[in-house]
Amino acid sequence: MSDLLERLRERGWRMTAQRRVVAEVLDGDHVHLTADEVHARAVAKLPEISRATVYNTLGELVTLGEVLEVSTDKRAKRYDPNAHRAHQHLVCSNCGTIRDVHPTGDPLATLPDAERFGFALVGAEVTFRGLCPDCR
Repeated sequence: MSDLLERLRERGWRMTAQRRVVAEVLDGDHVHLTADEVHARAVAKLPEISRATVYNTLGELVTLGEVLEVSTDKRAKRYDPNAHRAHQHLVCSNCGTIRDVHPTGDPLATLPDAERFGFALVGAEVTFRGLCPDCR
């Protein structure tokens, strides 16, 4: 059973066949699928699942805070089930591959007081860019 499925069960989320398939598709490390990719994989498991159901389910998962909506550039939004462990993203500037990374240190601490402009910082989103091994 995936971590996402377990978290959803613990929350008492009504687990229909369609919702289960979407959660199963999102299972795994470094998963950052577009809604269309989730739909295509879900259809392979449950042919009758509609695009609208996939989009609605993804929206619910984001609202619940169980899945992150990731937008790293002008490409389609991607969905990341790694919502409960702080991490950043490493993105290939050529093909768009995304990997979760866990740099050491607090990214909030790297911003000097003079550059905070009085903001009370609550979070930081850092995206590292480069070329993946396949694109080098």
